[in-house]
Amino acid sequence: MILINLLPHREASRKRRKESFYATLGAAALLGGLIAGGAYVWYQAQIAGQQSKNTYLQSEIQKLEVEIKEISTLQGEITALRARQQAVEDLQGDRNLPVHLMNELVRQLPDGVYLTSMKQDNQVVTLQGMAQSNERVSELLRNLGNNSPWLVKPELVEITAANVNLTPRDQRRVASFTMRIGVKRPTDAEKAVGAAATASAAVKG
Repeated sequence: MILINLLPHREASRKRRKESFYATLGAAALLGGLIAGGAYVWYQAQIAGQQSKNTYLQSEIQKLEVEIKEISTLQGEITALRARQQAVEDLQGDRNLPVHLMNELVRQLPDGVYLTSMKQDNQVVTLQGMAQSNERVSELLRNLGNNSPWLVKPELVEITAANVNLTPRDQRRVASFTMRIGVKRPTDAEKAVGAAATASAAVKG
């Protein structure tokens, strides 16, 4: 007996292929969605981690900025304290400055030279006086510039010829001069003396 299939097999086969295609397409879409979702979650985790690191770094930077400001404030306070300390030391040293100045002038003043006035303005002293000759004035300049650790940069401002009446009948021709000279503070002069002593000891050694 011969069996004949009268059902539309081509349409059934086409239907099965279509169903298989849609099933495969759905599986591929699901797989793609899972992959995309996993990638999204991973990137979100990376972004969250980086944002956490950035937040930590920003907080640390703010702490460092505060510490830097505190250090700057401390440095300013230290500088101000050093300036005040230096001012106190200068004031203490300046009390003895006239004594050192007078001692040096007495030691460095050559014979035939005498002073008529002396005026101090901060660390500069203006001297006025008389000398027997211009050579005596030059000798005084050399002495003040080379032989004293307390006096620096002597400068001749003016020198003129003048007459001095020793007696009603005796007149002497003299050189009237004005000069300026710098005076070191005691702390600076002591440093210069110490440096000179050290250099001298090194040369002798």
